[in-house]
Amino acid sequence: MNPKKPGADEYAPYHEKYVGLIPGDDIVSVLEAHLRQSIAMFSGRSEREGDFRYAPDKWTVKEILCHVADAERIFSYRALRIARGDKTPLPGFDQDPYVPLSRANERKLPDIVEEFADVRRASISLFGSLDAAAWMRKGVVNDHELSVRALAYIAAGHELHHRRILEERYFPAIPRA
Repeated sequence: MNPKKPGADEYAPYHEKYVGLIPGDDIVSVLEAHLRQSIAMFSGRSEREGDFRYAPDKWTVKEILCHVADAERIFSYRALRIARGDKTPLPGFDQDPYVPLSRANERKLPDIVEEFADVRRASISLFGSLDAAAWMRKGVVNDHELSVRALAYIAAGHELHHRRILEERYFPAIPRA
């Protein structure tokens, strides 16, 4: 069961930058396609490329990928709780402290890519298992009402947003050896 794209009343206004990136009504297929595209983008990248940041105050490629995996875990956890009927309001999270504590720059890029792939496969499994009623359930996250289907689109759009930043600002700027 794939739900239609969520309406603007199913997520916070700041999520539009993610939801708006995803066309169509087959979010599980989008998540699968994005997984293939991301793995292809990182295949054969060097550790030097993984350690690259285009400005001193910007995250490295490794940090971005860890951030995407961390955020997707949180989005999927929220979706699971709401899909299962949990009415407990859920808190927001501040991404900035997560990044240094991920220790991404101490890890090998292929390991981080595999971690992201595992997280994405788990998200695909969760979202692929939901029935029509679960997709439409809503809960409160960070003082905003979110639907399960919105969380799936947010996860996909968040990953695409960061992949585009990597393609536009990072990979073209990496000096060739």
